[in-house]
Amino acid sequence: MTDNTKTWFTSWFDTPFYYILYKDRDDTEAHIFMDTLTSYLNIPEHGSILDLACGKGRHARYLNKIGYDVTGVDLSENSIAFAKQFENHRLRFDVHNMCKPYHKQFDAVFNLFTSFGYFEDDADNLKTIKSIKANLNDFGFGVIDFMNSEFVIDNLIPEEVKTIDDITFNLKRFVEGEYIIKDITFTANGKLYNFQERVKAFTLADFETLFEAAGVHLLDVFGNYKLHKFNAKTSERLVMIFK
Repeated sequence: MTDNTKTWFTSWFDTPFYYILYKDRDDTEAHIFMDTLTSYLNIPEHGSILDLACGKGRHARYLNKIGYDVTGVDLSENSIAFAKQFENHRLRFDVHNMCKPYHKQFDAVFNLFTSFGYFEDDADNLKTIKSIKANLNDFGFGVIDFMNSEFVIDNLIPEEVKTIDDITFNLKRFVEGEYIIKDITFTANGKLYNFQERVKAFTLADFETLFEAAGVHLLDVFGNYKLHKFNAKTSERLVMIFK
């Protein structure tokens, strides 16, 4: 039996297998990025942050630990159900579609780890930027941490096999039209699974067009989590700060 998915992010992100495949993500690097970013933005002590597409809340929990009032939102009900065990009076989680504004304003809205560009409908990308703008207070900053598409395409590994927790994941990566695609096939509990990640290969110029249409101003562009200068050919990340 094969489990396929059309709107891939609503089902793939909701499976336990997504977190098994990506369990080796570097929390230390993520924490240093949050320290560097909040310091650079000079977010006020006990300031409020919206973590947009927060997953199971790894960034949100750390931001709360270092003193911020954090709300984490995500479309995945399973991820939010998991994250809710960590809630406190200054950390909360909610199921929410990022195409729509959340019902509060914040000192910062963070969209981290390439959690953008998934939508089938292009209009939803612009709606998301407009929603981030609506969720910022007068002094607030928006941050989108995206992959550097040009670098990713130049360094694409077409095929890879990873065995994690006794599950062998067969990964195939390719470019199709405007999308970078990863096919993920594996067998677990005697069942064959097939998922596909599709992320639109936005460039800085594409984001600039979106920002202009949304009426937000791009302030800074960085190429890694240490906030070094962005280089289209060599930077691994595309970190954009706007308001």
